[in-house]
Formats: sequence, structure tokens, C-alpha cells
Amino acid sequence: MYRSFHDYSLNVFGCKVYKLSLDGGFTCPNRDGTLGTGGCIFCSGEGSGEFAAKRCSDIAAQLAAAKEKVAAKNKSGKYMAYFQSFTNTYAPVAYLKKLYEEALAPDEIVGLSVGTRPDCLPPETVALLAELNTQKPVMVELGFQSSNEKTASYIRRGYDNSVYTDAVARLSAAGIHVVTHIILGLPGETLEDALASTQFALDAGTHGVKFHLLHVLKNTDLEKAYLAGAFDCLSLEEYAQWLKACLSLLPPETVVHRITGDGAKRDLVAPLWSGDKKRVLNYLNNYLNRE
Repeated sequence: MYRSFHDYSLNVFGCKVYKLSLDGGFTCPNRDGTLGTGGCIFCSGEGSGEFAAKRCSDIAAQLAAAKEKVAAKNKSGKYMAYFQSFTNTYAPVAYLKKLYEEALAPDEIVGLSVGTRPDCLPPETVALLAELNTQKPVMVELGFQSSNEKTASYIRRGYDNSVYTDAVARLSAAGIHVVTHIILGLPGETLEDALASTQFALDAGTHGVKFHLLHVLKNTDLEKAYLAGAFDCLSLEEYAQWLKACLSLLPPETVVHRITGDGAKRDLVAPLWSGDKKRVLNYLNNYLNRE
């Protein structure tokens, strides 16, 4: 049907691997005043890291806490360290090196995943990631969301498409696995926009994709627009249809790291159906298998 992260893990690591979400104490140029102060329109106060361990503890403690949550499910005992909250390359390279090496040190940590923005990857940071990639596999997750420049401006992404394509090219040249985040159902977008964004990422050379449902969280500017009636969210049936169409564009080697995303239930405004993650995943997988 498609090459999942599970398939990728079996091929690269020889077993199923769980990601342990970490908080490295980062901020974002879209929050600290460099580009803006409000962040992307959909971004929560946690910087999309609601499920990450909290920054009040050091990395070793965060890893231990995160492992405890999934230990019963993880029969292999192998994990990837996943820096998820905010922009995880937005710091001096010396700080990044210390942080990443600490996360990679335990034997059970078999790889590193770093969530960031394409405009926060200076040459010295890419060089560091390439160096670490010779020790254990490294992947970089880029928040792209949409190739529609009008949408990008509306959601306050803060960079144009050429910055994304340049980042993918430089990471790929360094031998790093690139994962692109794409949101389906952004305000004003159609299925054609979603397909165009997926194809744009493929043409840029992304190795993997994370597809996300647009969900509205409390205390975001997206919530204000939603409550004002500026847009509607996709239904589960519509999302399944859009997802299937986007997946159909992918070549066999592209890794699908996620087929939907979810926010913390306590903060979810819409669509409420997305709060039942097990039901949603069962529906999507059954739909994709059937279709």
C-alpha cells in the first residue's frame, strides 16, 4: 500500500523502533521576534510538542520518562531520540552538539530525529548532523505544510518555497534522511493544493512524508479564525479521500512516517472526531486497504 515507518525501521534497524519525544529548550524565529512573535497560526504554546517530555528535566531523565510510557509496547527495546518541540536546530552548533550527543549516547537509542524549519539549517549545523549520521542514523523533519505561497503567508510560515528546496538539497547531499510535514485541509485549500504540495515535496527530493490533518487547538490564532467561521475542517471521510489521493503520488521508496496528526485532547477545538485516535487510524487503514 505504502512504505511505512515500521517498514523503514525493520529495514534500517532490523526491528520496530519507537520515537521518544524530547524537549531541548528551544524557541523559534517565528516566536522570538526574529520573524514574528505569534508563531505559525496553528501552532500551540507547546510548539507542537504536546507529547514531548518537559524541558524541566535533563535529556537522560527525559529519555527515561519517555521510555517508561512505551516500554510495555516496545518489545525490541530500541528507540529513536526525537527532538520535537519548537525549532530544534535554532541554537549555536556547540549547544546542538552537546544535546544531540547526550541523546544518542545510550545503546538503546539507535537514531536521531530532529524537527526544524528549513530556514534554520546553516552549513555548520548540517555538517554536525552529517557527522552524527556516520555514528547512528539521523533524520531531519521539515515543517513545510504547503507549497501554496498564499497559504504559507496566511499561516505565517515565514519563508518561501525556495528555502525549503535548498534545505532538502543540502541535507540530501549530506546523506541525511529528510521528512516533510504536509497539512491537509488548510484554510482555503482544495484537494488540488494538497496534491500539489505532495508533488512539490517529492520533486524537491524528500525521502519521507508526514501527513497531518488540520486540527484546531485552543489559544491559537487558527482557533479565532475557525470560531469566526473563516473555514471548515475536513470530515473523516474527506480526509481519507485526500490522504489516499496524496499517497497515490508517492514512489515505492518514499517513507510515510505518519498518515495523520493529533493534538492534545484537552486543547482540541475541531474536528472533534480526530480526538479518537484509535478509531481514526482504524478507519484510515481500512479505507486505504479497501480502496
